[in-house]
Amino acid sequence: MTPQARLSAAIEIIETIEAQRAPAAKALKDWGTAHRFAGSGDRAAIAGLVWDVLRRRASSAWIMNDDTARGRALGMLKRERGLAVDAIAALCDGGRYAQEPLSEAERAALATRTTDAAPPPVAGDYPDWLDPYLAQVFGEDRVAEAAGMASRAPLDLRVNTLKGKREKVLAALTHLGARETPWSPLGLRIELGADARNPGIHAEESFIKGAIEVQDEGSQLAALLAAARPGEQVIDLCAGAGGKTLALAASMQGKGRLIATDRDKRQLAPIHERLSRGGVHNAEVRSPRGEEEPLADIKASADLVVIDAPCTGTGTWRRNPDAKWRMRPGALEIRLKDQAEVLDRAVRLVKVGGRIAYITCSVLPPENGEQVRAFLGRHAGFSIVPPDQTAAALGDKATAFAGAALRSPEGWLMTPRRTGTDGFFVSILRRER
Repeated sequence: MTPQARLSAAIEIIETIEAQRAPAAKALKDWGTAHRFAGSGDRAAIAGLVWDVLRRRASSAWIMNDDTARGRALGMLKRERGLAVDAIAALCDGGRYAQEPLSEAERAALATRTTDAAPPPVAGDYPDWLDPYLAQVFGEDRVAEAAGMASRAPLDLRVNTLKGKREKVLAALTHLGARETPWSPLGLRIELGADARNPGIHAEESFIKGAIEVQDEGSQLAALLAAARPGEQVIDLCAGAGGKTLALAASMQGKGRLIATDRDKRQLAPIHERLSRGGVHNAEVRSPRGEEEPLADIKASADLVVIDAPCTGTGTWRRNPDAKWRMRPGALEIRLKDQAEVLDRAVRLVKVGGRIAYITCSVLPPENGEQVRAFLGRHAGFSIVPPDQTAAALGDKATAFAGAALRSPEGWLMTPRRTGTDGFFVSILRRER
């Protein structure tokens, strides 16, 4: 397919997303099924265009003064891809499978309009109703922080120290352009261009043998800040597919007792194969059965309970750019209730002197610091471990991390702009009595 045809296809898919209110991933899959002539490179390039339009939906429409699929796509080519007017015009030459030529109004908009006078939600590309929350945590920096959350994420990998060493795995992945992550001593990063296909990590020998897992560096750091130790009893209360379970097992060096569970047993489906491939032998997976409590036998004995809490996912907008536009205020209220419930559930599991690691992939204060303060108001026997103490788990990177991440009395907040990771909040709570 020509670049012109790819742009037309992307605009068609964006129109489908709008008309059918379909998730972007489904719309892209359906288009690929209906257009089997398109090669993998074409599909990757078209997907890149669609995701970039979703990342910059509001600002692109502002630049063009045109909130249509075409207007947003043209604005994105200037805003995100940095193309000049003539380069954009070349993609709209009116030829076969190409868009109609630029109108004079479109040329003028591309040449003159910027987001300098745009309100923060437009300049930062996020829904209006989220502005008070982002202003609360970021203040005047919220546009810059939101712009970071609208950028494309790299592909991050975690080296599984139960199966390999970072130096060896890095050497095996040099052909993919892998390099060390800046913070995590276990991380590798592969940068991806706008039209790049995701590399076939699952076909790499390092992956097949369990030496690497796909995991954002922020998620790796959250697991490290939880500071699971060899010989401890650790419970991963919201284990899901097992990403943090695997990281905790590595921190424990395979020693101690690790229990993984989740209220939604469907989320646990991939964890068994991942634990086996990762060489984890000290983990027990407990799936819920009806109303039965899978941890009924655990009473005030856990050294560490890790809560990778259900949340709005605002910290993952780089990877799920359509999620921010689909999110509604009611979703936040539901998540706040879920978080309070799982925090309260952890209380009876952790022993005196033990810890709760509360983690979200959100940047919104109600899900983070406010949720922690509300928990302390309900449970006077707990205190916050000072963030400076928790950062010590990062070793020689602790000081630099403390200078980059956003610190609050309750914990650490990582963001794409500050730490180059997804947005993650981490608070460590100690049971005093």
